[in-house]
Amino acid sequence: MSTEQVVPARSREVMYVLPALMLAFLLAMLDNFIVGTATPRIVRDLGGLSHISWVVTAYVLGTSVSTPLWGKIGDMYGRKSIFLTSIVGFLVGSALTGLSQNMTQLIGFRALQGLFAGGLAVGAMAIIGDLVPPRERGRYQGIMASVMAIAMVAGPLIGGYITDNLSWRWAFYVNIPIGIIALILISSRLHLPKKRTEHRIDWAGAGLIAVAITALVLITTWGGTQYPWGSGHIITLAIIAVVAIAAFAYVEPRAAEPILSLGLFRNRNFSLVSAIGFMVGFAMFGAMSFLPLYQQTVQGASATNSGLLLLPMMAGLLITSLISGQLITRTGRYKIFPILGGVIMTIGMILLAQLNEDTRKLTSSAFMFVLGLGMGFLMQTTMLIAQNSVEQKDIGVASSAATFFRSIGGSFGVALFGAIFNHKLYSDLVGSMGKAFADKVRAGGANSLGSGTSQLPHQVITGISDATSSIFFWSIFLALVIPILALFVQQIALRSSGDKPPTDTEESVSDAEALVVALD
Repeated sequence: MSTEQVVPARSREVMYVLPALMLAFLLAMLDNFIVGTATPRIVRDLGGLSHISWVVTAYVLGTSVSTPLWGKIGDMYGRKSIFLTSIVGFLVGSALTGLSQNMTQLIGFRALQGLFAGGLAVGAMAIIGDLVPPRERGRYQGIMASVMAIAMVAGPLIGGYITDNLSWRWAFYVNIPIGIIALILISSRLHLPKKRTEHRIDWAGAGLIAVAITALVLITTWGGTQYPWGSGHIITLAIIAVVAIAAFAYVEPRAAEPILSLGLFRNRNFSLVSAIGFMVGFAMFGAMSFLPLYQQTVQGASATNSGLLLLPMMAGLLITSLISGQLITRTGRYKIFPILGGVIMTIGMILLAQLNEDTRKLTSSAFMFVLGLGMGFLMQTTMLIAQNSVEQKDIGVASSAATFFRSIGGSFGVALFGAIFNHKLYSDLVGSMGKAFADKVRAGGANSLGSGTSQLPHQVITGISDATSSIFFWSIFLALVIPILALFVQQIALRSSGDKPPTDTEESVSDAEALVVALD
């Protein structure tokens, strides 16, 4: 069998290995969300409210810079061994994160976790790309999207329960038993054709893209908060980012095995879904990271209950991700789903921008349900379009690129919205309580977070509420871009085997007609 040939998608074989892939994917996704409800307690124990966004940013940034590398290595060395390596590295990072004694260690080990999480996310999707042809892939990627929904639910719930009843450190130790089970299942159940090819790792490209991303994230994090926009620190970082991007654009076309082939961006659909994925990650991760803080400090929820309050959003995501996956499999049509997802996601952001200190929990839950509906139409549809746009031999690179742009969007989103949150909260507190008190809250020295509303001054509650709603306000403009970009996606017939991507861009029926047939 050729190493570029697709393994036949026999249902029994695919379903036999799918639980193992779901567990490994769950590991990567779980740590995106489990830390949210534990963050206020972490800040209370380790201090540093101004660093709150970095607990999430470090993980997402690590994932972002590593995804192109994992995809390429998996293409060249074989996905199974690289996938197992990712799991082991992730478990080591989880153990070290749980042992952190200060915020610096915590952020550093979270970055290490993220580096290996990139291999888990890319590996799971690329393996499905190897096992299942595109026409059938919508169903299975809908199942994987449900894993993300489960992680979104289980993460805050587990993190909240652990925070309330044990220690926040167990939010990271809990990965270890799950990871061990995933290792056993992957080792015993996953069988892929072995590949032995001549290869070169594009370390220069990987290094340059990591430097550029890190510099840009630091600019969005520090600009206007820790350092003035015109300061030497920000200007230096901007110069580093520009030079790194220019060098990357020069190096990649000349690399024997480019880490992120710039030629892929000549493909219209690939470029569009990469941009859509960036916007989804930016708006989703950036905005969602601060919901548990709002729920615990403004709405008075416990860490566990703040996880429960996110259930409506996860329910919405699960509903539309499964529906879209089934409809894509039955009709072969996908263009309408990112358009619908972008419109509904924008409506969700508009609703959430109305949050204030008097918003009832039921109301905020309804707003989050709408946001979840939009996200469900987008999460795996973009991955499917990216994979269907390239030849089978480039599935790993396409999968890693799609994951990369969503992750890097999340990195920028968490960093930028963290800066907006801190700036808005600090400005409000300076005006209402004075600079000395605002400085104390920003440093976390008052143990003001995670203590419940009974111990918080009303001005702090109001400030956190205003800062949270301002994040969703700015998210509206990002979400609006998604349906506009999706309008230009071309409908390309989904392959039913490992053939080259079809060149026909239209089929004989419209999206609306195809959906009617599927629903009948």
